[in-house]
Amino acid sequence: MTAFVRVCGLGELEEDTPKRVELDGTPLSIVQTEGEVFAIHDICSHANVSLSEGEVDDCHIECWLHGSRFDLRSGKPDALPATRPVPVYPVKIEGDDVLVSLTQES
Repeated sequence: MTAFVRVCGLGELEEDTPKRVELDGTPLSIVQTEGEVFAIHDICSHANVSLSEGEVDDCHIECWLHGSRFDLRSGKPDALPATRPVPVYPVKIEGDDVLVSLTQES
């Protein structure tokens, strides 16, 4: 069974504004956009920088340093210089709680 852990409350999230959290030592960026909540690994696969400091647009998060964009649903990059995906993680909403499992979806 996949273990889900509370990482924050829905009220702590702002639309299209990433929130950095850590779960069991894993840095995550939690993003509420387009009516959904996503959890993506917070470190860019191209450079060791936090994705949660970037901007969110059209269900993508952009690395602030070099402009790589990652799909929040799959973690796949769609803009260079990144060529490797970053992990995404399952999210469940229970009441006002945002829960994440470190079991990777991709």
